[in-house]
Amino acid sequence: MQTRTSEEKRPKEGRLKIFLGYCAGVGKTYAMLQRAARLQQEGVDVVVGWVDTHGRLETEAMLAGLEVIPRKPLKYRDVEMGELDIDRLLARRPQLVLVDELAHSNVPGSRHRKRWQDVEEILKAGIDVYTTLNIQHIESLNDVVSQITRVRVRETIPDRILDEAEEIKLIDVPPEELLQRLKEGKVYIPAQARRAAENFFGHGKLAALRELVMRRAAERVEAEMGARAQSVSSVAWPSPERLLVCLGPSPFSERLIRATKRLATQLRSEWEALYVDTEESLELSDDERERLEHNLSLAESLGAHCVRISGEHVGTTTLEYARSQGITKIICGRSHRRSSPWLRPLSDSILESSGPIDVLVVTSDRGEKTWPPVERASGSDTSWTGYALAAGLVAVTTAFGEFAYNWLSTTNLAMFYLLAVVLTALRAGRGPATACATLGVLALDFFFVPPRYTFAVSDSQYFVTFAALLAVGLVVGRQTSRVRDQARASKKGQEQVSAAFALSRDLALAASAETIVSDLVEHLKGPFGVPTTVFLPRGEQVEIHPGSDHKLATMEDLAVAGWVMRNGQMAGCGTDTLPAVKDLYFPLRRGGKTLGVLRLKLDGKRLPSNQRQLLETLSNLTAMAFERVGLTEDARRAQILEESERLQSSLLNSISHDLQTPITSIMGSLDSLADPAVANDEAALKGLALSAREQAERLRKLVANLLDMTRVESRQVGLRKELCALDDLIGSALSGLEDAYRDRKVELDIPPDLPLLPVDFVPFSQALHNLFENAARYSPPGTPVKIRAWTLPDSIRIAICDQGPGVPLDERERVFEKFYRLGGPVNGTGLGLAIARGLVELHGGWIWIEDEGFILEVPL
Repeated sequence: MQTRTSEEKRPKEGRLKIFLGYCAGVGKTYAMLQRAARLQQEGVDVVVGWVDTHGRLETEAMLAGLEVIPRKPLKYRDVEMGELDIDRLLARRPQLVLVDELAHSNVPGSRHRKRWQDVEEILKAGIDVYTTLNIQHIESLNDVVSQITRVRVRETIPDRILDEAEEIKLIDVPPEELLQRLKEGKVYIPAQARRAAENFFGHGKLAALRELVMRRAAERVEAEMGARAQSVSSVAWPSPERLLVCLGPSPFSERLIRATKRLATQLRSEWEALYVDTEESLELSDDERERLEHNLSLAESLGAHCVRISGEHVGTTTLEYARSQGITKIICGRSHRRSSPWLRPLSDSILESSGPIDVLVVTSDRGEKTWPPVERASGSDTSWTGYALAAGLVAVTTAFGEFAYNWLSTTNLAMFYLLAVVLTALRAGRGPATACATLGVLALDFFFVPPRYTFAVSDSQYFVTFAALLAVGLVVGRQTSRVRDQARASKKGQEQVSAAFALSRDLALAASAETIVSDLVEHLKGPFGVPTTVFLPRGEQVEIHPGSDHKLATMEDLAVAGWVMRNGQMAGCGTDTLPAVKDLYFPLRRGGKTLGVLRLKLDGKRLPSNQRQLLETLSNLTAMAFERVGLTEDARRAQILEESERLQSSLLNSISHDLQTPITSIMGSLDSLADPAVANDEAALKGLALSAREQAERLRKLVANLLDMTRVESRQVGLRKELCALDDLIGSALSGLEDAYRDRKVELDIPPDLPLLPVDFVPFSQALHNLFENAARYSPPGTPVKIRAWTLPDSIRIAICDQGPGVPLDERERVFEKFYRLGGPVNGTGLGLAIARGLVELHGGWIWIEDEGFILEVPL
């Protein structure tokens, strides 16, 4: 039986085919090798990554002719072992690789804890994988298999691996045939076969497992047929059911998660996993917190949407959330035994007020631990320091009572014992507060109630006082402890929010990668208190950013950071990838792309779950900042490219005519010189030479302007400022313009006490030269050009006025752009004014146009 999806789910990744069976020995590995041999004959590049024949001769014979990748040697407990060599496989890059036993746990020291993680990395590299799997290794069926076989399978894979497989091939043989093969030694060696027959290989168990694998395959086919039908239908099929499972930090929650996953698969519905934070949550031990995180992670790996919300009562909060989210079924657990006669089970509380929402109750095995328990003690409650504090406060209160016994009544003394209970609850928690209340009642009775120094009571009304003191002390101690724990939790949450807000505020102002890294390193010091390193990509490798807190890295560090960069997954301490590494490597991901890697130098210490959540938040903020800076840089480069293309187009359009005209004229003059009729005419020869010289000069000035514009834009003009007289600058600027000013008069209006200008003589006179040339070009012949100068408090202003038609208001700024020219009988290259403004700006000045002409302002 085979099932196949209608289209590729991961077009950029390799395709996964799983040979699925209900038990060892059904022939999964043999069928996989048989199929691989046929593909090899068809020209497919096939290699064996890891195959275990278990000594079966038929299977070993199928390996003949297939290339086998040598296993990676690893030493564990002084025993040499071999595992799948991923690096060699990725370097070999075949079309198809065979990997047996998908649920296998790797030897410690491997890159990943599980083989299915190795397969995922191979698939991401674009390599197809054939693998084998038994039905008992699917996570959601773990409890069902355990009930059938009475054996708890520890090696499991997430259901999503099976769901995302391109193809599943069911390998099936009848149980009778499998048992016969077991007897013949074709499954295990004789000693192993006897143990297997006694435990796992019972006929009834095999039949049940066979039915289970067929059901799973049928569900797969049904889901694919439904998806195909929906894809060709214009009407969306609504999901009729939404499931919600209630979680806690107990091992029993794993059963609830798997049961909900199986039900969701059968109903083809969405499901969520909910945990309600109550006051008991504040008192969880470290082990219980780890178990809670494990349960939430398990639910997420099986496809659930995990939610954590706060509330006073689990049942009420769960129902409120279920109604707001449109949940139709709630799955919760219930223990066989009541921990306390006055506490109602969570299932009863939900059932009573569920209304139209169905409630499915999963009962635990007898003796199995469930959540929540009746009473829970925090670490501080069981601390001997807290109980010592309680005893000390009772002793101090008793000493004070002995001193004030003659002035205070017994009732008033009871209030001081109550104060001791409150102080103990604030400092040490609920357990020591309860002990303080009990000791306070005993001390009050023994030392101050007549007859004194005995536990006898002369007046029965004192029993009411004792009972009231004990009850009030317990209630006050409990509430005070709760307020203290809530304040601590609130403080931790506030610290995380404050850290995220402070980092986001600083990153919003960061304009470069250097600023981002320095801000990140600074903000990680407080919450984590460990050295941090930021790795950024450089080509195919990674390198440490200079702004990192810890800048030392070995080849192993760079290799791990490079792997995290390529795969976008966490690695190192506390993860399933390279768990032997002592530091934590966290990817900075945004939009499916890894922008960098963050390393926390933990030295083998696991990061608590709340700190990991904070780290994820801060890394997301950092990745967003890197993305923003990258997009800004891309936009800037795109703008530069667009401007360059525009300038290139403008340059070609502007100077094509100016280049062609003098070149054509020069070539025409040279052609005329070769004419015999012209060779004897001295006047004609002189005229042609003069014309060629004029056109060559025009071409020289055009090239000079282009070079000057390039130097100005690149800021390659080195200024040597000195004090210069304006008269000298004007005289130098007019040199070379004798023809343009032969019939013009230059009128100067310069005060005799005008200060000297702090400029570089040559560049500034070049700017004036371009302005004078422009004034002569665009004003009628014979009209004067007037130059006026005056002094301002911190600058000198110069006006160059001509009798031209002037520049329209909307064009006055654009005339300073490169290659921009106003229409008219005389047109230049469009560079002169741009060069003039650039040279003046280099001096710290500015040029603009007013009605009277050009205005220059130069700072003193």
